[in-house]
Amino acid sequence: MATINLTNADFESTVLGNQGIVFVDFWAAWCGPCRMFGPVFEAASEQHPEITFAKVDTDAEQQLAGAAGISSIPTLMAFRDGVLLYREAGALPAPQFEELINAVKNVNMDEVKAELAKQQSEQK
Repeated sequence: MATINLTNADFESTVLGNQGIVFVDFWAAWCGPCRMFGPVFEAASEQHPEITFAKVDTDAEQQLAGAAGISSIPTLMAFRDGVLLYREAGALPAPQFEELINAVKNVNMDEVKAELAKQQSEQK
């Protein structure tokens, strides 16, 4: 699957409403590291059609970038079943991105959801 472009209107439904894995690349056309990471991100989207790969143009979607707390680009986020598992600024080389994809695939979501439930009950 090729990458999709996300806007403020469809970010939440794509990322939080998705039962599966979603990688989101926050980028801008003027950003050199973003342009270097773009082909890596696109190639991964072709190699992993079962995963949603989405891009957010921070210039066009300033409100969304602000709401997501983006202060440095590129910033990569990984969600699984609507849960944020990874968030880091900086371009990844292809081998490291592949390792991250595999790590997200191998996360035990039952454990993650149990830990989230525990944290929420402790906050009450």
